Amino acid sequence: MSGTITAAEAPRSRAAGAGANRWVVLVVLCVSLLLVALDATVLHVAVPAVTEDLRPGAIELLWIVDVYPLVCASLLILFGTLGDRVGRRRILLLGYGLFGVASGAAALAHDARTLILARALLGVGGAMIMPATLSILRQVFPDRRERAVAIGVWSAVAAVGAAVGPLLGGFLLEHFWWGSVFLVNIPLMLISLPVGRLLLPESRGDRDGPWDVAGALLAAGGLFGAVLGVKRLGGGEPVDSAWTVAPLIVGAVLLVLFVRRQRRRTHPLVDLTMFRRPAFSTSVGCIVLAMLALVGLELIAAQYLQLVLGLSPLQTGLRLLPLTFAAMAAGLFGARLLRRFGPRRMVCAGFLLTAAAVVTLTAMGAEDNAGLLLCGFLLLGFGLEMTLFGAYESMLSEAPLAQAGGAAAIGETSYQLGAGIGIALLGSVMNAAYAPGLRTVPGVPASASVRAGHSLGEAYDLAARLGGARGLALREAARDAFVHGLHVTLLVSGGLLLLGAAMALRLPRVMQCEAPAAAGVPAPREVAEDRVPA
Repeated sequence: MSGTITAAEAPRSRAAGAGANRWVVLVVLCVSLLLVALDATVLHVAVPAVTEDLRPGAIELLWIVDVYPLVCASLLILFGTLGDRVGRRRILLLGYGLFGVASGAAALAHDARTLILARALLGVGGAMIMPATLSILRQVFPDRRERAVAIGVWSAVAAVGAAVGPLLGGFLLEHFWWGSVFLVNIPLMLISLPVGRLLLPESRGDRDGPWDVAGALLAAGGLFGAVLGVKRLGGGEPVDSAWTVAPLIVGAVLLVLFVRRQRRRTHPLVDLTMFRRPAFSTSVGCIVLAMLALVGLELIAAQYLQLVLGLSPLQTGLRLLPLTFAAMAAGLFGARLLRRFGPRRMVCAGFLLTAAAVVTLTAMGAEDNAGLLLCGFLLLGFGLEMTLFGAYESMLSEAPLAQAGGAAAIGETSYQLGAGIGIALLGSVMNAAYAPGLRTVPGVPASASVRAGHSLGEAYDLAARLGGARGLALREAARDAFVHGLHVTLLVSGGLLLLGAAMALRLPRVMQCEAPAAAGVPAPREVAEDRVPA
């Protein structure tokens, strides 16, 4: 029965959220998510300062940036299912503590290796926090109508965190040293720990049978390899490189072994039968497709604003703010839209609206058109958030309450994998469309044209060295080729979004809410403990 809680689950679920004010609990969970979302992007603007101070090598710098999302994505299933077993609140509070300690270590790091280790620990803390917030939210809001409102607020906070990260980082760097971008986490964690311990209810899922340690390690290793390989592809590494192919192969093998192991076990770590439910599997697929189509596009759009239009990083951030505001609005109004139109029409409309925004942005050229960008980014943010909101809400409502942590981890893992694959795929499309435009530039040596075809930034550097008419010709050719590549990438992204709209037709037509459960029905497979007296 799609989107419902069984009669056995409902009474105990309501008891779990009854002691503490569930909306106060939502605030605590949103603060948790805000910190994780901020830390995913706040370092981006600090990379030059880190490079100047710690003098990391090229490989070390890559790991400083990538180790946090890499570790976080690989451990989501491990900690999501562990929370179902030992207590979601307990895992969340441990994540708070580890996140605070790792933030202090990162801020005080005196060499690149220490910073890499601290960022890895931050990833571990993030992996403990992210699925726990969603699974506790699933427990505290048993009524689907209220839960839809809570997920809308939760997703709006995620959008704010991702957008505010670079702006906050830039502000801190103007007044303090680069370590301040990590120290900002510590006061919030010191507040969140006691408040969370006081207000958050404890809950556990199905505890029959032993926890599958080997399965958890297979999932972590497989995801680590898969995400690492995808990130290397997205970073422009050769497809036939051993350091790219090997992680992908090892990751795929480990994930296949994980799936086979889960199917054989009486008490699996992740109940893969959830994927037999059309609403659950379709929601996961929609999350992957939405992120696949959009994340790589955002990176390309940032390059367009800075390198083609010549905007500063701050101006670029301000131009992208309408996208964030539109996403916030869609998150806050998402519950009302979901109740009125149902998951199928909402997610499908979100995909179509985002595709319309992408097609609108194909009118971008070498000259600035602020009105067009504003319209396109507003449509993009609203449509994308409609899609993700509807997909996350359907996925979480479809999963059994006892598997809430595992379901939340699957959703977050799908988000991370979709983002990584999107960067790799759309980056490859962009390069394939961009490079041919620089093969024959009048007066420019063939070797310089080949090097200029690697990226627009490298083309501008070569143009500055050549100087004169040849440099100007190379610069204009590179700019025009980039705009052409951007248009091709937008069209490919639009095609992926239309595929997502077709996939969304498998979602339920209406938002089904649970019927009142009979009083006194036991819930033997779900243990919930409220820490605050009513």
